[in-house]
Amino acid sequence: MTGAPATLILSRGDVAALMGQADWLEAVETGFRAAAEGRAQAPPPMAIEGQGGAFHAKGASLRLDRLYVALKLNGNFPDNMDRHGLPTIQGAILLCDGETGSVLAMIDSIEVTLRRTAAASALAARFLARPDSRNILICGCGAQGAAQLEALREVLPLAGGFAWDRDAEKAQAFAREASRAGLAVAVTGDLAAAAQASDVIVTCTTSRTPFLEADFVRPGTFVAAVGADSPEKNELCPALMAKALIVADVAEQCAMMGDLHHALEAGAVRRSDVHAELADLVGGAKPGRTRDDEIILFDSTGTALQDVAASAFLYARAAGDPSRLVVRLGAL
Repeated sequence: MTGAPATLILSRGDVAALMGQADWLEAVETGFRAAAEGRAQAPPPMAIEGQGGAFHAKGASLRLDRLYVALKLNGNFPDNMDRHGLPTIQGAILLCDGETGSVLAMIDSIEVTLRRTAAASALAARFLARPDSRNILICGCGAQGAAQLEALREVLPLAGGFAWDRDAEKAQAFAREASRAGLAVAVTGDLAAAAQASDVIVTCTTSRTPFLEADFVRPGTFVAAVGADSPEKNELCPALMAKALIVADVAEQCAMMGDLHHALEAGAVRRSDVHAELADLVGGAKPGRTRDDEIILFDSTGTALQDVAASAFLYARAAGDPSRLVVRLGAL
């Protein structure tokens, strides 16, 4: 192992300290731009069933200053907090040098998954939301809902909004935290009325039954559908998909496991109805919003392009910091 590069070990706390909102957005944009330019690739993800949840394995390569390859294994167990006091999502990312095979870093995936997912919605909003969007509805008031709100506030002039969750206490806690951060958020039990009053809607739940109906969403709304990251999950009614201009993070993946998957099975849309992938917008191959009255839907299933780009950014920041825990691969 002589000459092998040091392997960085980055905890969730390390990750949170190394990157801010602007950094996450830049990293995610870098990943999608590289995909548009042929400098990145991500094969289809793999799912492994667990007991009460599942593991998702996602990998991708990205050429920046070198070729980076990342593989993420995440456990997704929706009842973890109630049953075990543990996060819903846990896992790790292995970042490697794609030219030598050397392991560059092992990174806790919780914060990465949280922030890169929210950053993708913010990136999509740059192209797809009306620039004057003021009101937002967050459906699902867990950690991802909070991250989505923080990320979208960076790119839109949000002034207020609504919190909707089947757990009323969770919605109330979310609204209090948002208010402390300077955004007036009201808890709502009337999903239809809140959606009608919103310019932006984010769905980030674990629902397996669609709840956002076509009639709830007014013209000009941007919808970021984040929760359906497995074939069983479903947040949007197929009729809403049929009514909207659809942009996918990765169309093939959304057809397998996103809300697009359910709309295709219902016969509400066809694959050809997908307007673009996010990389098409970032690379300039397709336009984003062209009319103020369009309902535009971003189907976000989460791609390893985001993981490898974020991990490369984290590695670049942490590698020069001697206070980080550094070990040799042979000592692992």
